[in-house]
Amino acid sequence: MTATLRDYRRARRRSRQAWAVLAAGLLAALVLPVWFFTVGQFLLAEPRGTGPSAAPVLARGWMQPVAAVRAVPGGNAADALEALPVRDPAGIGNYDRSAFGQAWLDVDRNGCDTRNDILRRDLPGASFAAGSRCRIGAGTFQEPYTGRTITFRRGSGSSKDVQIDHVVALGDAWRTGAQQLTAVQRQHLANDPLNLIAVDGQANQDKGASDAAAWLPPNRNFRCHYVARQISVKAAYGLWVTPAEKDAMQRVLGSCPNQHTVLPR
Repeated sequence: MTATLRDYRRARRRSRQAWAVLAAGLLAALVLPVWFFTVGQFLLAEPRGTGPSAAPVLARGWMQPVAAVRAVPGGNAADALEALPVRDPAGIGNYDRSAFGQAWLDVDRNGCDTRNDILRRDLPGASFAAGSRCRIGAGTFQEPYTGRTITFRRGSGSSKDVQIDHVVALGDAWRTGAQQLTAVQRQHLANDPLNLIAVDGQANQDKGASDAAAWLPPNRNFRCHYVARQISVKAAYGLWVTPAEKDAMQRVLGSCPNQHTVLPR
């Protein structure tokens, strides 16, 4: 074999290697953005949580379920999501919190307002304020949205550290069908234990009226339950999901295909 032929073959080999590297780079450039905007952004956004992966709905003996528009469907949360209508959001310009009734009513008629019911349910060993059988004075719990251990103490400057979050925010409910509910049905939605969780105050502020497409709990361990609970609430009150919201929910449930809906029991 002449030196010229050897040089030619060596050059051909190097050329093929260079093209292979270039092709791999182009493939990565195409695949990585798709991965990021489907799964990657949720995997990279926050560290994996160490907090709880679920939250209670009712406490036996002193909490009663609230009458929703329809029963929460049992079974797989992804199937329940597929059954929800998908529509663009309605306008929110005429939204007013008062459309959902006075805050923290005693809808289940157990003698205590909803906020204190949820604090009592979610804070193990919570103690009542002096002279009260309803008002929670203090308690410690592992907060689900951040996974941190938080202590609640009633007071003008400290009560805000633990807030009661509407899992389906009332603003989101308003733009996805709650405008069509009756005043009583909206009151029930705002006070239904299925739709309420005691959480870190700052996390609740960060969420605002966002749906799953715009905000998810930093504690990734809780996201499957959180999304399943949103689906359960929307099914119970005849609300719809937006296309972006459904996509976000499907991505979360893709990591937990056996996640069930959350039933009010």
